[in-house]
Amino acid sequence: MHPRLTLAISLMEALALLSYALSGLIEARKRRLDAVGAFLVALATAFGGGTVRDVLLSRRPFYWVEHQDYVLIIFVMAIFAPILLRMTTRLFDERMLLVADAIGLGLFSISGTSAALDAQMPAFTAVMMGVITGVFGGVMRDVLCNEIPLILRDSRPYAVCAFAGCWLYLALERIEFDTIYAVLVSTAFILVARLVTFKLDIRLPH
Repeated sequence: MHPRLTLAISLMEALALLSYALSGLIEARKRRLDAVGAFLVALATAFGGGTVRDVLLSRRPFYWVEHQDYVLIIFVMAIFAPILLRMTTRLFDERMLLVADAIGLGLFSISGTSAALDAQMPAFTAVMMGVITGVFGGVMRDVLCNEIPLILRDSRPYAVCAFAGCWLYLALERIEFDTIYAVLVSTAFILVARLVTFKLDIRLPH
């Protein structure tokens, strides 16, 4: 694996986790939760999907246990949430947060599919593990904030983008495409699909 590609994946992973955590903090702020509540919501948003995946695949230790640095960063983010959110609204607009969220969706979905393939899961199960990894953090966030999960009330494709991208990753793996490039291509596909469907306001039929 080329060191630059490894670095790129690591940076994307950090961006994805922190953007998911930030979305959790934003929801916690709307609900006027204290620092403890904000931390729990941010943590569940960032690691919820991966934890559910690890439980279903009997993987130990959990991802967030192995990467406690991210947990500590989210802890600090929760403590300084009011200041952080004010800075975020000044530095980043909604479009940049949407891009970060789409990167998270793509990278987490593909990592979930990859983990399922490593566990010798069949193709459809591997794809569903990828979708769970990508979207379940948001489901946990909404449940903790006493809302109907966004993927159930917003008809714009979200899980569908992840589903298609995971099948693309699976196809690339089957033709023995280089794994690191397969991850990048599939993640990029989900990113572009999510942004295009959002921009064009494409919605699934009711």
